[in-house]
Amino acid sequence: MGNRITRRRAICIMAAAAGLPLLGPSIRAKAAAPAVTWKGQALGAPATLVLHLDDEAQAARLIDRVVAEISRLENVFSLYRSDSVLSELNRAGAIATPPSDLVRLLEACREYWEATNGAFDPTVQPLWALYARHFSVEGADPAGPSVDAKGQALARVGFDKVRLGRDRVVFTRPGMALTLNGIAQGYITDRVVGLLRDAGVANSLVSMGEIRAIGAQSDGSPWRVGLASTEDAPAPDSILGIVNKAVATSSQDGFVFGGSGRFGHIVDPHSGEVPRLFKRVSVIAPTATEADAFSTAFSLMDASDIQRVREGHPDLAVDLVSTSGERGRLG
Repeated sequence: MGNRITRRRAICIMAAAAGLPLLGPSIRAKAAAPAVTWKGQALGAPATLVLHLDDEAQAARLIDRVVAEISRLENVFSLYRSDSVLSELNRAGAIATPPSDLVRLLEACREYWEATNGAFDPTVQPLWALYARHFSVEGADPAGPSVDAKGQALARVGFDKVRLGRDRVVFTRPGMALTLNGIAQGYITDRVVGLLRDAGVANSLVSMGEIRAIGAQSDGSPWRVGLASTEDAPAPDSILGIVNKAVATSSQDGFVFGGSGRFGHIVDPHSGEVPRLFKRVSVIAPTATEADAFSTAFSLMDASDIQRVREGHPDLAVDLVSTSGERGRLG
């Protein structure tokens, strides 16, 4: 199917300079071990893994394990695989004996839902589907879905309507559905990081839709990560140096409904609207799971509300670009 809507938020990690993706040429030249690079996909997003290992055969075996882990987790979290666990849950409204990865991720969702006063809410899927249906029709009203249609979708949104336990996951209202696209790529990134660390990898850059660094580069310098509002931007608007940190970026420009560019893909679960508060929101955090979730939520919150969340999570830093292009930093 051509041009499938993946609805992924803009994953804006790009080369800080020409050469090896995610690495500048000077960094590549200094590396003590050859860089083995794998490129693929994770939940429909471009994925990249950079390993510095003396044993290239060992690196190849690790990459095989990473690919298998990505496939296993896609079978749990994917919205676009009809046989995934998430697709079955959305069809049936309940699932017994859910996989432990699904339970862990939904428990994390509840934590971020509570921390952001509901701005992060994976039950927003009915609203997203409403916008997708509306703008898929030729001659659709450019003002977006009607107030009544949004009201009907909003009645099926709210993480408080999800009953979660180790033995089952249940929706308490008909027509509910989950999307994990605002957090699952971060979770997969963290799982890959754990796999590599267990194998003894001390220096790596992992991007499974979100990015996380294991240690520094082998020469001791930070990994360089470029940030921008769209994946196809010609150059980053800023460059981060990270060591043992994760980065996630969200932007309404990552995907838009309709031809006007007015309606981005990050829908407010409280109002059903699609606000444009920032051009780009990037979160630096200890794990990719939390960076992913908070970058999604912060796209729907003003700077003062973001700062209040940060007070409870002081290990977060937030890089913001306003709609007028002004850049700010929290933390």
